[in-house]
Amino acid sequence: MTAFGRTILAVVAPLLLIAAVAVAFLAADPLRPLTGSAPPVEQVTVERHVLDGLGIALRIRAGGTEPMQIAQVQVDGAYWAFVQDPPGELARLSTAWLRIPYPWVVGETHKVVMVSRTGVTFDHTIDVAVATPGSNSLGLLGLVGVFVGVVPVALGMLFYPALRAGGARVFGFALALTVGLLGFLLVDTLGEALELAAEAAPGFKGGAMVWIVAALAFALLMVAGRRGGSEIGGVALATSIALGIGLHNLGEGLAIGSAFATGAAALGTFLVLGFTLHNVTEGIGIVAPLIGERPRWSVFVGLAALAGLPAVAGIWLGSYAFSPHWAALALAVGAGAILQVVVEVGGLLVRQARRQGASWAMPSAVAGVFLGVAVMYGTALLVQV
Repeated sequence: MTAFGRTILAVVAPLLLIAAVAVAFLAADPLRPLTGSAPPVEQVTVERHVLDGLGIALRIRAGGTEPMQIAQVQVDGAYWAFVQDPPGELARLSTAWLRIPYPWVVGETHKVVMVSRTGVTFDHTIDVAVATPGSNSLGLLGLVGVFVGVVPVALGMLFYPALRAGGARVFGFALALTVGLLGFLLVDTLGEALELAAEAAPGFKGGAMVWIVAALAFALLMVAGRRGGSEIGGVALATSIALGIGLHNLGEGLAIGSAFATGAAALGTFLVLGFTLHNVTEGIGIVAPLIGERPRWSVFVGLAALAGLPAVAGIWLGSYAFSPHWAALALAVGAGAILQVVVEVGGLLVRQARRQGASWAMPSAVAGVFLGVAVMYGTALLVQV
């Protein structure tokens, strides 16, 4: 046998042994005397609800270790007929739609109770009943995405001439401001991702998934950014910042779209204006690394699109196909990308200070970081959804 064949055998043999042990354990079921006749633990997670002219529809995901089945559905204290699609038992982590012909009332709160075949109940509350957006709302939701994503980033970029006219000292302050902005965005993104992960089916291990995906995204982006063997700056760094902000805006758009679809947020002028003011600072952070260069207008347009357009896609997906675990995954990727950008911008700030013969922790830099965090926190108070 060749060396390669021996290596393959050394890998395959333990895997086959592990599989044989698992099959034997399942076949023998030595723990059966300990479980007795107790029914298996059941779990149901409602991932989405849809309200339309036909009534209420719930997309549910089953948990637990054994297949389970919904036997009865109660809405506002009364039992109602329902149709399950697909019918029958639900295997672990499988999904189904429950369609209930209930005459819901706009603005009212409705409580749905699902009863499994073993008598376990699962509650879902519709806090504010509003019709789920249909295809005729696609244009309006897209316009909202443009106003909360592209427009504020573009407005923030208009500060580029003022930053450029300030010289080296303003350049260092702008980089520090960017670190503060992105630092707040990193913490906020991780917080949102963990909140959504907690709403997902327990079988997905959402909290662990968020941390693992964020770490992998950070590592992969660091490797990709340093493949030339040196730190990045200028347009390359601005592109990385725009990408990280764009991934964050994708996850944020998913949450906004879901909030609009479920009635958790009013599609009003104040909310859109609040998001616009909050995201203006993102544009400032994107152009900060470009102060020492003279990029073409097409570069600014591309950066604004990269950072802002994902909000449009996120709002569309959140309104029509929202799932907590997918939204948490998108935000986790965004958190990893933002962390990579914080490291790169921080490195550029240190290099800039060294060229000036100063410490990176000079008062103006520290003030920039604190101001960035304060501005992001202050504007975030306007956009609770």
